[in-house]
Amino acid sequence: MVAYEEKTLLKERFFMNIPLEGASVRSRKLERFKCQAVPAARVVPTLAEDVLQGFARRPRVLPPKYFYDALGSELFDQICDTPEYYPTRTEARLLDQSAHSIICQVKPEHIIELGSGTSRKTAHLFEACEANGLEPSYWPFDVCEEVLHAAAEALLEAHPWLSVQALIGDYSAGLAHLPQPAGRRLFVFLGGTIGNLTPEESIAFLSELRGLMREGDAFLLGADRTKAPRLLQAAYDDASGLTAEFNRNVLNVINRALRGDFNPHAFDHLALYNEALQRIEMYLVARHDQEVHLMALERRYGFLHGERILTEISRKFTAESLTAELRAARLNPIRHYQTEDQYFSLVLAQPS
Repeated sequence: MVAYEEKTLLKERFFMNIPLEGASVRSRKLERFKCQAVPAARVVPTLAEDVLQGFARRPRVLPPKYFYDALGSELFDQICDTPEYYPTRTEARLLDQSAHSIICQVKPEHIIELGSGTSRKTAHLFEACEANGLEPSYWPFDVCEEVLHAAAEALLEAHPWLSVQALIGDYSAGLAHLPQPAGRRLFVFLGGTIGNLTPEESIAFLSELRGLMREGDAFLLGADRTKAPRLLQAAYDDASGLTAEFNRNVLNVINRALRGDFNPHAFDHLALYNEALQRIEMYLVARHDQEVHLMALERRYGFLHGERILTEISRKFTAESLTAELRAARLNPIRHYQTEDQYFSLVLAQPS
C-alpha cells in the first residue's frame, strides 16, 4: 500500500500532467498503457439498498466497501504506516522474499490483479520477472480509475518493458466479462481482502475465478493468519485513533449520498476478536440514544445507547483453513509461503 505522500504525488503527476521525461519517452510510455471498463456481470446493490437491507438486521450491518471515499482512502494509507498495523508491511516483506520462486514456477505471460489499488506490493513480482528475463503484461482491476492511471505511470517508469492493460470495474459484480488474453496467466488477490468475505462468499468468489482459469494458469492469494487476540485488536484499533476516524467516516459517506444527519462523533469505534469465528469485527457503537434521518430514503432510524453497527469483518486463517477454502473452490494449493512468525501467508494454487 502506497504511503499517503507518495500516492498524492502520483495523483498530482497524473492530473496536472507533470512531465518527468522528454516528450518522446512519455509518448512511448503511453503506447504501453491502455484502459478499459469491465461491465458488471450481475447487479450489485446500491448504497441505498445496502442501508435498507443492512439496517433491517440486528446488529445493523454496512458493507466495508463504503469506507473508501477520498478521505477514507487517505486514512487507510496512514493506518498502514502505524506501528500496530502489521498486515501491509508483512505481506510486502513476504512477497519480496518469495517473488522469485513464484515467478519461476508460473512463468506468467500475463499478471491479472483483482483489487489492485496502487500496485505497490505487486512491484515485487515485476522485479522478479525482470530478473528472470520475463516480460508479462499487467492487468490491474480496480474501481478507481484515478489510482489505476497513477499506479501505471509509476510502473511504466520503473519497467520500460512493461505494458499495462488497466481494467475499471468492481470484481464483486462478477468476472464473466473479464478479458481472456491467450497465454499463461497469474491471477493475484492480495492484502488479506479474502478475509472481508464470509466463508460462503469467499468460496463463491474463488469458484467463479476458478471457472475462468485454464491449464497452466495459477492463482496467488494473500491471507492474514490467526495470532494473539491482543495483536489483532491493536491492528484494528491503533493508539493514534486513525482506525476509529476511518470507521466513523463511513457515516459521512452515508450523509452525503443519502442526505443523512448522522453525527459520526456520536458513535464510538470498537474492534473485537471473535475467537469462535476467527475474525476481527469492527463496530460503530452509539454513545447515547439518538435518531437519524436519511432523507433520500424517507426513513428515520433510532439507535439506543450501546447499539452497534457492524462495519467490517476480517477473517484470520490457519494454514489448514486456508487450504480447505481453496480446495472447496476446486483450487489446489501447490506452494505455501509464510513468514517465520506465521503472521501472514501467500498461497500459490492451480485449478484442480
